[in-house]
Order: sequence, then C-alpha cells, then structure tokens
Amino acid sequence: MPCKKCGYTEKNQTKIFGSPLCKICKTFAPSNPKDFQNYIIKKIDWKILDTFRIHGHAPGTKQKQGMQKMAQIGRLQGRPPLGYDVVNGNLIPNEESIKVRSLFTTFLARNYSLNSLSKNFSLSVNGLKKILTNRTYLGEIKFDNKIHKGDHQAIISPERFYAAQRKLKDYLNPRK
Repeated sequence: MPCKKCGYTEKNQTKIFGSPLCKICKTFAPSNPKDFQNYIIKKIDWKILDTFRIHGHAPGTKQKQGMQKMAQIGRLQGRPPLGYDVVNGNLIPNEESIKVRSLFTTFLARNYSLNSLSKNFSLSVNGLKKILTNRTYLGEIKFDNKIHKGDHQAIISPERFYAAQRKLKDYLNPRK
C-alpha cells in the first residue's frame, strides 16, 4: 500500500490511526488524531523525501551523531547539573557544588526521609533523587545510555557516590 501522505510504497510501513505511512512521514506525524488528519490532507511528493531514503538518514541523525562525538570526548550534552557552570563549553564547579557535597554527606550520615531531606535543601523529592543518581558528579558523562569519561572535575568521590546509590536503593525498595 502506498503511504497516505507522500504515496511512496515500501515494505515496512506503519499504520497510524488506520493510515499507512512510510518511515519518513511517520517521523513527522502528530500523535493527536485531529492534527494527524490535517497532516495527511497536505500531500507531498515522495521524490522530495527520497534524499532521506537514499542516504538512510532520518531527521536529527547528524545532530545525534555530533552529540555522541562530543559525549565521547567528555562534553556534557544538555544543561549543567546543580553545582556546575558551563564556561567555554567546559563544566566548572561553582559555589553550589558545596551544597551538592553537603547533600551527599547528610544523606549518608543521617536517616532522614527523602521528603524531609528535600525540604532541608529546598528541592523536590524527584530533584533530590536526580542529584543523588547523577553520574556527572563523578566526573563522567552519560549520553544515550552510555557512560563516558568527562573532561570536568568530579565533585563527589566514587566511594561516597556508590554508598549513596546503595542507601537510595534501600529507600526506594520498601521492605516486604
């Protein structure tokens, strides 16, 4: 069956709201049924999209490859976590890094609930969990589920970080 948007016929088509779409048109298809109908109505010639098919690139492929390359050399791909600033593309610890160290120390030394600890540090519980599990504080970069050695200074020692992971796991897995 030809694609409902561009008319291109390929073996592996996906049906969205009952309409067959090629892989390129599927990439841009909206998830809302009303918007999808408007999307299908505006036809496009499959030859315009043929460049993507020939070279095997979906939109955003080059961008992701560039981000992976930067992660491999130790550069952060996103906004900096609490305790770091970006200066000339590099992560530099700032005055908030003391707060991060203090948070790890307090979490390991005391038996506060996550709720009370988050209130003490003016964070949400989810924000607290993100800080406690963020590998950037170890001097590493995580991108696309791969961990790379970062080119920045670690704020937390590996011993302290992994101790926090063990304690956090006990907090998040209630007793049976």
